[in-house]
Amino acid sequence: MLSEKKKVSKTFVVVVASIAATGGLLFGFDIGVISGAGIFLQDTKGWGVTSSQLEWIASAALIGAVLGALFCGKIADVLGRKKVILISAFLATVGSYIAGAAPTVIFLVIGRLLTGIAIGIASFAVPLYISEISPTRLRGALVTLNQLLISIGFKLASISDYAIANDANPYSWRWMFFIGVFPGLILFSGMMFLPETPRWLISKGFEAKGRAILNKVEEPELIEESIRKMKTDVAHQNESASYREIFKPWLRNALIITIGIMFFQQCIGLNTLLYYSPQVFKMAGISSNTQSIIPTILIGIVGFIFTVLSIFLLDRFGRRKLYFFGVSGTVVSLIAIGLFFYFDKMLGSSLKYFALSAMFFYIAFYAISLGPLGWLLISEVFPLKVRGIGMSIGSVSNWFFNGVVAFTFLKLVNAFTLSGAYWLYAGIGIAGLTLGLLLYS
Repeated sequence: MLSEKKKVSKTFVVVVASIAATGGLLFGFDIGVISGAGIFLQDTKGWGVTSSQLEWIASAALIGAVLGALFCGKIADVLGRKKVILISAFLATVGSYIAGAAPTVIFLVIGRLLTGIAIGIASFAVPLYISEISPTRLRGALVTLNQLLISIGFKLASISDYAIANDANPYSWRWMFFIGVFPGLILFSGMMFLPETPRWLISKGFEAKGRAILNKVEEPELIEESIRKMKTDVAHQNESASYREIFKPWLRNALIITIGIMFFQQCIGLNTLLYYSPQVFKMAGISSNTQSIIPTILIGIVGFIFTVLSIFLLDRFGRRKLYFFGVSGTVVSLIAIGLFFYFDKMLGSSLKYFALSAMFFYIAFYAISLGPLGWLLISEVFPLKVRGIGMSIGSVSNWFFNGVVAFTFLKLVNAFTLSGAYWLYAGIGIAGLTLGLLLYS
């Protein structure tokens, strides 16, 4: 009887976490959809979307994500994790619809801004909800489920873009955005039936309700211990440091490392492949808008494989070795990409194959180094008292630098050529190696 109860409890938790993790799917999809849509936007007659306007459309979601990440923590503490995720799902649904139906570029930017706010909220609230609703023994695996669905969301966006793309219809981009309504609706509908987290309920004095949820998700012998720990955490949170504390001299190095690692993680240029790879491969000689989306799908698959691989490599080889190996490989790959495009006339029709091969190495080296290590390092450099504030600053820095890259890539290409842009990112990678020498000295 007891084993049956535990089995039912595990099934309930997995279902709850899977529904909540749809927020990760929404996150990945809404960020990735611009890659395929952008190439069609530039070909839509009557719109005249310039490179500069496309950068605004791409970066609007990232600006919104900064805003969502900035204010989500306090709102989640006041309203609860469930309500905040519902707000995120609603904003994503409305934003995707506005983007798809947009009569002008301004409305498209507004739609992307709303989806960006939803992404910023989801990036904070979804893993928080899953971690607080999960039993102790399954917590790590279930929180990882959110990261997995973010990666799947990126790939689904590319596959969806490719399925919808029609070279004869430049307005294909509308349905690419409209599809984003469905992840939002799924998340909203699912969350309506899920409970609030026990930790938030107990923090607000609803111990009986919190205990009732724990009875459904936690092993019976761990319930009392979990409640005691939650009460201790809440008391500690009430005594935690303010934002002013983190700027004091004793935390200066931790703050520099946090902002610095997020700068290098984003400004090494990886996300240019997520937002603009169809434009890049059209420069490499692929004439069809539809066919230019295929490399995005392949790049996403490589990124997914090596992200999973990094989980095993991190424990086997350690942070230092992976950092220097991965960043060095990323720099070499960036230099190679630049060289291939510099000698484009010599390579001719084979340029696209050389460029794609170099980009495979680029994303593989990144996925086993800067990708996972950025978040891991900032979770370790701050003491417990200010860790929440430090992670928040890291999250905002991440979205900010991500937005800078999205907003400047096509400008860099126009100013310095594609080769020059990727060589600039290689230079930033070399500076990142220098930071590593200081960090791991």
